[in-house]
Parts: sequence; C-alpha cells; structure tokens
Amino acid sequence: MIATSTPRSRFGIRFSLLARRWRRRLDAHLAQAGLTDATWVPLIHLDETGGGMTQKDLALLVGVDGSSLVRVLDILERQGLIERRRSETDGRARLVHLTPDGKRRVAGIRQELGAGERALLSGLSEDEIDTLLRCFDRIDERIAALENAAPPPPQSQAAQHVR
Repeated sequence: MIATSTPRSRFGIRFSLLARRWRRRLDAHLAQAGLTDATWVPLIHLDETGGGMTQKDLALLVGVDGSSLVRVLDILERQGLIERRRSETDGRARLVHLTPDGKRRVAGIRQELGAGERALLSGLSEDEIDTLLRCFDRIDERIAALENAAPPPPQSQAAQHVR
C-alpha cells in the first residue's frame, strides 16, 4: 500500500527547496546588476536590524562562519559601506554599522531586489502574499518559542577538547 502524503508532511522539504531556488534566482538577478551575495546579504541584514551589531551576530544572521564574514566586512569597509566601532558597553566587541554610502548602496540593492521579487511573485495577489507573510510570522514565532524553551545543543567533540 502506498502511503499518501499530507500537505503538512510535504511542507518542510518543499519550503526548503523553494527557499533555495528563490535565493538562487535573486542572486542571479543581482549578479546581473554587479552585486554578489557575499556583499549584498550582510548590507541588507545591517539595514534590516538597524546596524550596531557584533560581527558574530551578523555572521549568524548571514549564515556564514565568522572568519568568512570578516573578509567580506574588510572589503565593505574599504569600499566605505560599513564601519566598525567599539562597543560602549564591551570594549572588546566591535559593532558593525552602515555608513551613509552603505545606506545608499542598500537603497540600490533594494530596488534590484524589488524588481527580482516582483517577477517571482507576479502570479500572486496582494492578499495571497499577505496570507503567506502572516503564516511565515507564525512559523517564525513558533521557532523562536522552541529555541527559547530548548536546552542548548550539545557541544561537538572538537569544541570540548579546546577547553
């Protein structure tokens, strides 16, 4: 007997695969405008969060390891798009901020993103998009609740040996 799949059982993999395809398509669109994902993604995250975040927190948001992000931030800093400032509360921490030129670059990136997203969403109504966004918000809230309730993940063997 063949098991029938339910929308709930298909959701996770379908959502994950769609998110990857969405991102690839937007990356290709932005690449035509001369923007690489390594540089546009951190700028957008800094803009979305208001900046003033540690390199570690930004790396988590971007989804890369800290050392990879440092190289990107070095490039963005040389281009005058970001600046690193010492934290007023923790002298060891450096907080990443957009510069005025960085904010102007983000505005251009958002225009390009908007064009790419309009093409991808052209078959959906505003009401359908609004419904999707509300569902995403509920999923995001559930993930946050589970993360806050869960014990921290076990450390890897390598991390345990470092101590």
